[in-house]
Amino acid sequence: MCLAIPGLVQRIQNGIAIVDFGGLTREIALDLVPDTQVGDYILAHAGFAIQKLDTQEAEEILSLFQDIERCFSNEPPNSI
Repeated sequence: MCLAIPGLVQRIQNGIAIVDFGGLTREIALDLVPDTQVGDYILAHAGFAIQKLDTQEAEEILSLFQDIERCFSNEPPNSI
């Protein structure tokens, strides 16, 4: 199974983005989504941006990830 992770593009240089994944930054290639801009959310898989996301969609996905994390830490989930 593959998992694509949403992240926020912080910088772009020569087709490579520095992307923030909840405090962890990684270099992500923009070959598949060349119109990406600083401030965009992207889905990243295997070091490549595979899709741009609108802010609302990205925040919903990140909220679901936080709920999953809470399940493993015994914290109550976000209200829906």
